[in-house]
Amino acid sequence: MAPTFSHPILSLLFLLLTPLFSSATTHENNPFLSSTLSFPKIQAKKLIRELNLFPKVDVNTAVGDSSVSGPRIVERRFRFPHLGDSGASVQELGHHAGYYRLPHSKDARLFYLFFESRNSKSDPVVIWLTGGPGCSSELAVFYENGPFHITNNLSLAWNDFGWDKVSNLIYVDQPTGTGFSFTSDEDDIRHNEDGVSNDLYDFLQEFFKAHPQYAKNDFYITGESYAGHYIPAFAARVHQGNKEKEGIYINLKGFAIGNGLTDPEVQYKAYTDYALEMGLIKQTDYNRISKSIPACEQAIKLCGTDGGNSCMSAYRVCNNIFNKIMEIAGDKNYYDVRKKCVGDLCYDFSNMENFLNEKSVRDALGVGDIDFVSCSSTVYQAMLMDWMRNLEVGIPALLEDGIKVLIYAGEYDLICNWLGNSRWVHAMEWSGQKDFVAASSVPFVVDGAEAGLLKSHGPLIFLKVHAAGHMVPMDQPKASLEMLERWTQGKLARTETEGRLAPM
Repeated sequence: MAPTFSHPILSLLFLLLTPLFSSATTHENNPFLSSTLSFPKIQAKKLIRELNLFPKVDVNTAVGDSSVSGPRIVERRFRFPHLGDSGASVQELGHHAGYYRLPHSKDARLFYLFFESRNSKSDPVVIWLTGGPGCSSELAVFYENGPFHITNNLSLAWNDFGWDKVSNLIYVDQPTGTGFSFTSDEDDIRHNEDGVSNDLYDFLQEFFKAHPQYAKNDFYITGESYAGHYIPAFAARVHQGNKEKEGIYINLKGFAIGNGLTDPEVQYKAYTDYALEMGLIKQTDYNRISKSIPACEQAIKLCGTDGGNSCMSAYRVCNNIFNKIMEIAGDKNYYDVRKKCVGDLCYDFSNMENFLNEKSVRDALGVGDIDFVSCSSTVYQAMLMDWMRNLEVGIPALLEDGIKVLIYAGEYDLICNWLGNSRWVHAMEWSGQKDFVAASSVPFVVDGAEAGLLKSHGPLIFLKVHAAGHMVPMDQPKASLEMLERWTQGKLARTETEGRLAPM
């Protein structure tokens, strides 16, 4: 049964960017010896299980209301059950759940959550995109920067550092088939950033029609992991729409990428350097594994020029670098090398699935019998041809037009490590490149203590966050909230501390 709303009105790492096979992989099942395209999907399922997630289906399929006369957005205010009583009514909480019927699709619906700011409705509108590709943004809602955390008894506790404390916060389950988003037609599954960014742009247009009081607020795009692909493409699409006056003007001020995959050619080359620096491999391992880098570089270049199967080849060749590192690192958690994976379990996010599968929760959200697909192996595989594409190429034009760009990374993440991110940011060619490279780094101070190292020039900021892995808002919630607030207020790059030579 498709989702229903009883009184419709017009008014969600983290990355599966993960190794192709584990340290236990043998020669007999080595995927590089196989030409089948099913292997990445099998691996995606294995990696989903490492998060203690067990979606019932590979992709969310259902039949929606095909009526073209109804509203494109169907939304309701809601209050989660099991939420401690704050004394606020549903109206006062300002929490919304909705479905958006994609116009450029056969039968696709995007599910979203919208949390009005706990501070002021005039705060910026911030949209968050979780990566994967194919993971639900509810991962961020409940484990990172959303209004709540899930306790072990499946009740909700308010997050003192939720980003809704300083922004009006939107989470979208995307691409189609992820989370509670669904379609009945496999042709609606997206394979590249054109499809993803157009869907998100269409959603924003309809969202601001339904919420015109927020249309003039400052708007920021944020996310992490594979969203390092989504975000630059989405920002460029919004900027293009504004320039060409396609619809409602969206007051785009900037975008932020956390531990993202943006420029694969630069970032894959950094794996061995980071692994050596962190003691995951020895110099002899470094010398041996680094011999694979030229083949990876060439494969990525061919993906950029030829596309198609060249991109699949690049995915296989380049991930071999990561795999060789993990064969040596063993049970290290590649999202946070301070930690170990125990057996098949690196993180336990199962409470999210259990909570969202409760009938009372589903009734509150109005999702009917739609499956919750925490991470979709089908969406993961569908985006493989997009994986090795360079999304850095569109960022300079945005910088030149004054769009603010924040690239941040937790220092203990291997999979999208700070070193690779720092290198592509420094290598990016734009009018301020020379001054950015020459700029000194300064401490990012929170509560009188250094929480990271920051480097900036003009609209560009790079921030290495201390004591954090892949999911910065989960590991350093207060620092991440401070980061967002200062950045959106134009105060992040300001410091009273004298700069010093950048180690980045």
